[in-house]
Amino acid sequence: MPDTSSTPGILDTALGPSGLDMGRSLWRRFDRWWLLLFAVVGLVVFLVREVPEPYAEIFAFVQDGIVITLKITIVSFFFILIVGMIGGLGRVSHNRFIRGVASLYVEIVRGIPVLVWLLWIWYALPQVRDVVGNSISSVAPQVGELILSLKFEPFVAAVVGFTVAYGAYMTEIFRAGIQSIPKGQMEAARSLGMTYLQAMRHVILPKAIRVILPPLGNEFVTLLKDSSLVSVLAVSDLTRRGREYVARSFLSFDTFTMVAMLYLIMTLFFTRVFVAVERRLSVEKH
Repeated sequence: MPDTSSTPGILDTALGPSGLDMGRSLWRRFDRWWLLLFAVVGLVVFLVREVPEPYAEIFAFVQDGIVITLKITIVSFFFILIVGMIGGLGRVSHNRFIRGVASLYVEIVRGIPVLVWLLWIWYALPQVRDVVGNSISSVAPQVGELILSLKFEPFVAAVVGFTVAYGAYMTEIFRAGIQSIPKGQMEAARSLGMTYLQAMRHVILPKAIRVILPPLGNEFVTLLKDSSLVSVLAVSDLTRRGREYVARSFLSFDTFTMVAMLYLIMTLFFTRVFVAVERRLSVEKH
């Protein structure tokens, strides 16, 4: 019989050595955690299709809460990035007053839980508004009435609360990223005639973004999970919608199992997206 031990198989013949090497390379570069995401999505689809009562009903009931959760997370994160960048620049500023204000903001805000900030903004801030408005009304009635007319919607209060609370953590992330860039980069930019702000904008911050991208992704995922806290403000997010369904059906296990899997799908998806962007920037850097 002929020796077939070294005879190429069908796949080897079809792909050839270069094709096999390419396939192995693609598999090595493939983020296998996507498989976990696909598995959880498949499990949710299976439960909704095969066990429609109650899982299809639960999913239909809470799906609008998914939209609210994503909206709160994305809108809050946008403002958190702005506050973090301004705060980070303040923390590395050569002006003692600006640096002191930024440092004071970080130390105070980081020492108070996120939930307490949300409750304070929703319940206590209106009382501050009333006191300030009534005080100003005696001097400037129109300004006082304008202040008294300001009202927070639950969604706005949630965004403001997360922006204030997470802005402090984002400030430290930007500070660490900026300080990780060698000082020679700033000196080189200034020697080319750039101002301090121009050097920050065109040289330091673009390099710092590569450094802070991993913690940025972590903060986004953490914010996505902490968005469940807004249920205490009567915001109909995913968690609150789940609680409402439990109140009407008493199916605690089924409901919160579905809610947990939906949160897991969102966190896994955004984590993988940030990892993919991080890898892309790393490849471009090299």
